[in-house]
Amino acid sequence: MSLELRQQLKLSQQLIMTPQLQQAIKLLQLSRMELVDVVREELLENPVLEDAAEVGAEPERSDESSADGASDAAQSAEPPADSKPEETTKEVEGNESTANEIDWDLYLENYSMAPPMPSGGRPADEAPNLEATVSKRQSLNEHLLWQLQMSAFSPKEMRVGELIIGNLSPDGYLREPPLIEIAEAAEVNVETAESALRRIQAFDPVGVAARDLTECLMIQAKQLGEDTEVLRAMVTTQLVELQRRNYEAIAKALDEPLEEIIETAKVILNLDPKPGRQYSSEDPYYITPDVFVYKIGGEYYVTSNDDGLPKLRISKYYRRALAEGGEKARQYVQGKLRSAQWLIRSIQQRQRTIIRVTESIVKFQREFFDKGIAYLKPMVLRDVADDVGMHESTISRVTTNKYVYTPQGIFELKFFFNSGIARTNGQDVASETVKDKIRKLVAAEDTKKPYSDKKLVELLREDGIDIARRTIAKYREQLGILSSSKRKRYF
Repeated sequence: MSLELRQQLKLSQQLIMTPQLQQAIKLLQLSRMELVDVVREELLENPVLEDAAEVGAEPERSDESSADGASDAAQSAEPPADSKPEETTKEVEGNESTANEIDWDLYLENYSMAPPMPSGGRPADEAPNLEATVSKRQSLNEHLLWQLQMSAFSPKEMRVGELIIGNLSPDGYLREPPLIEIAEAAEVNVETAESALRRIQAFDPVGVAARDLTECLMIQAKQLGEDTEVLRAMVTTQLVELQRRNYEAIAKALDEPLEEIIETAKVILNLDPKPGRQYSSEDPYYITPDVFVYKIGGEYYVTSNDDGLPKLRISKYYRRALAEGGEKARQYVQGKLRSAQWLIRSIQQRQRTIIRVTESIVKFQREFFDKGIAYLKPMVLRDVADDVGMHESTISRVTTNKYVYTPQGIFELKFFFNSGIARTNGQDVASETVKDKIRKLVAAEDTKKPYSDKKLVELLREDGIDIARRTIAKYREQLGILSSSKRKRYF
């Protein structure tokens, strides 16, 4: 056997993740807020880019021929809206290999005629009403410090009071550090610290700065004049049974009449176990939709939401630097121009992809948009992926942390993808629809005789929905609905 060395040609095709393609994929899965942060960071790092809204100047237009040239350049620079992902990938790879061959002078001449990116959108008067806009609420610390300053505290008590208020949890409890450490930090004795704490606990809301739930409830009961021996015993020893509403067990343990236990339970249930939550300083979470779905003349139209996104364009200063600068300046500007060009293309491609996916969702879920959640259909990622000609992973990225404004409300795009529950008539129903039915059944039940999970199964089967009891329990937990024993009301 002889060894032989020879050359062989082999033709193969493979997908190369170029930096530009990686950037496009990264931008596609970002939420709206994250995209704004990335764009603003790029505006700081890339001097070639500028925000047309901040500059406050409209791009100049010379004549009709230049405008036509800009349109041709824009069409050649952007992949068509109906292009397949494979075509976009090939374009990315090809453009990188020919990046140094771009005639930047011609590109910038044509680019200056195009509107800044993003452009278009909808008129301002078509935007959703901001009815839920609120001003910043006063925090618990601010509310208590104001009362502290308006009270006749000595300088020592004032120092203790400030430390106590500064260490309260969001729900109003003083769990850490221990009072003895607060006294040491304020350079006072423990008795002075205890006196200041008792006075703060009488502030509004009553029960604030309590060290545990029992102390919190006792402070409020004393303030209401309901500090009875039965209430004290129930709060100190029977909180678990009280939570379960097992009044018979409490009456037996305390050797008290059931009527007395129920009357005392009414008082306890009117107390606030978390007095600080009404002054929660957490900022409200606002959702800005990425796309809007409008119904006009019986048809649905999808438009992107460009509000708040920087309107990117190439800086005029660096256009002149490219034309008038030296070789090193041209190389530097060309590198930054290439980066800016790919960022703008990636954002435009991201917007087009989101719109295409949303249009496909509208097509599949037309009855939901017309009639509401009861008509939501089961749908998986593959349904939309096959419809728009993309991979399921791309659809998953597009629908993550993206929100759509619809006539039925604001929803995350992932909301429309849910499993199906079998019906007796053979047509599956969406899991979200089943959850909505469970929510309505529980809301309409008799609170003294709440529906058990088994009863909910029977009621849903009467409506043609075949579902297991363990599935009911899972959906109920997801909806934050307690079990029937904890929902039961005795009064």
